[in-house]
Amino acid sequence: MKLVLTIVSNRDLSKVLAAASAEGFFSTKVSTAGQFLEGGHTTILFGVDDEKVDFLFNVLESNVTKRVIRKSGVESTIEGSLLKKPVDVEEYGAVAFVIDVEQFKRL
Repeated sequence: MKLVLTIVSNRDLSKVLAAASAEGFFSTKVSTAGQFLEGGHTTILFGVDDEKVDFLFNVLESNVTKRVIRKSGVESTIEGSLLKKPVDVEEYGAVAFVIDVEQFKRL
């Protein structure tokens, strides 16, 4: 068994949860803050049988959107630098980690 820890943009959250649930994946969502994704995100925990991890990734990938966002440039001490100009950056719709589960119990 695996624990798939997935950080999803809030813009895609309801779509991801509905699609995963429709495919029989159970999850727990946790409101989180951090720097993996801009504009708000939520962490979703999925308990998944080893052989279903790739299928879950297909479901996730089909229901998140890659976006191009405008970010401020890098701060620099160089005078007259163009580094502070805004730049377009591609943002992924989700980030996922797969963790081995040594033991699972329903209590």
